[in-house]
Amino acid sequence: MSTLKIHNSYSRRKELFEPITPGYVGMYVCGPTVSGESHLGHARPYITFDVVFRYLQHLGYKVRYVRNITDAGHFEEEGREAEDKISSKAVLEKLEPMELVQKYTNLFHWAMNLFNTIPPSIEPTATGHIVEQIEMIKKIMADGYAYENSGSVYFDVKKYAAGHDYGKLSGRKIDDLLEATRELEGQEEKRDAADFALWKAAPPKHIMRWNSPWGEGFPGWHIECSAMATKYLGDHFDIHGGGMDLQFPHHESEIAQSTICNGHAPVKYWMHNNMITINGRKMGKSYNNVIKLTELFSGDHPLLTQAYHPMVVRFFILQSHYRSTLDFSNEALQASEKGLKRLWEAYENLKRLQDRGAELKETAADPELDAHLQKLVAEFDEFMSDDFNTAKVLANMFELAPVINSFKDRTIALTSISKATFELLQQQFHTYLETILGLTSVSAADNEKLQDVMQLLIEIRKEARSRKDFVTSDKIRNQLAGIGILLKDEKDGNISWSVE
Repeated sequence: MSTLKIHNSYSRRKELFEPITPGYVGMYVCGPTVSGESHLGHARPYITFDVVFRYLQHLGYKVRYVRNITDAGHFEEEGREAEDKISSKAVLEKLEPMELVQKYTNLFHWAMNLFNTIPPSIEPTATGHIVEQIEMIKKIMADGYAYENSGSVYFDVKKYAAGHDYGKLSGRKIDDLLEATRELEGQEEKRDAADFALWKAAPPKHIMRWNSPWGEGFPGWHIECSAMATKYLGDHFDIHGGGMDLQFPHHESEIAQSTICNGHAPVKYWMHNNMITINGRKMGKSYNNVIKLTELFSGDHPLLTQAYHPMVVRFFILQSHYRSTLDFSNEALQASEKGLKRLWEAYENLKRLQDRGAELKETAADPELDAHLQKLVAEFDEFMSDDFNTAKVLANMFELAPVINSFKDRTIALTSISKATFELLQQQFHTYLETILGLTSVSAADNEKLQDVMQLLIEIRKEARSRKDFVTSDKIRNQLAGIGILLKDEKDGNISWSVE
């Protein structure tokens, strides 16, 4: 169906994408832990895999995209005592746990909608799949790879590593893991420090708890994703995605659990996006540089000089390859804002040129220019099929934009290119900008009421000029310029406008 290549994090090389079932793709992406607001770092994986979802559909695949909601059991295993983030935050905010979960799930969905991400095919919750998790744990225990101690159940990493390639995804060695975790506190229940929890016994005051064969407790973070992925995509599926920070311990643990439970590795292609840094620094509470999405959209954060439109953030993320580090700064976001407006202006100009399409012929007046444009457009598919390289697609669009604008301004004759090339430009700009990259305009010119007002002012100005009333004509133009709206008198007598 395609020549799509994906960089497989597991093999560390690009591989030709061949789905397990021809024509169908199963994709699982680790969703948010809804114990708090999503931040800038969360934007990257969900925008990245939204584009993957869109492109796979563009190629003709029927995609089942599963992205979970972690609403219980994401706890810090290496602390003095395992802590359920949802339960702890509910106490702090004086909310019922499910009230807290609903609050932050709604906020997450609100942000994803503003980013123009397509909702996943299935969005399961961890609390809705406790039964499946318990059944998986029972199977792992029956196979001898997990043990119970004081109502908690742990996966035996050392036993698993003796016969399996544990640590291959993250590049970590079992001996290094044992060495690194040996001195940590709160490990007395485990046989080895590297073992991870499948189920935790709930302390007396713990709010979220479920019955299990080992007593009342709550699930480990890793088993949740294994259970939900298996239920909705089967025991062997095509793509598992997430941020690089999830490779260890989360994804490494998923591989181990699912391999024992199902008898084979669960995933064919592992995909991981790189991190976002803030002014060259890793994002973290200790640096006071965690920017929540609500703060990003409102500009209400000490590190922000202005508010940023969600589409500007999306565009900023797509201007870099998903596996490269992306450094956030106000300068970078402001450059992205200008870049998106410039690209969208070229796209709008392409649409306006539709009326002049009758001028075009089957052969181009400038064959060299025609061939160059054909090549730039043809590379859209080539770049996207090379591990979803959105950065290169956008670079080609930026090279095409001034040529398109020159056709609009008539500094280059539209007849320089062939009818086929013009139609290809129109089709591919629409397909890539809107359908695959999922971008929309951020221009104030898209406001319908403003468009109506501007059309009225343009008509009044035209009438004034026809009466040679240049005082009124100039007054309209100058006062609009004073508030950042520029009028441009076109050679064909029309007047166009743009917002600075």
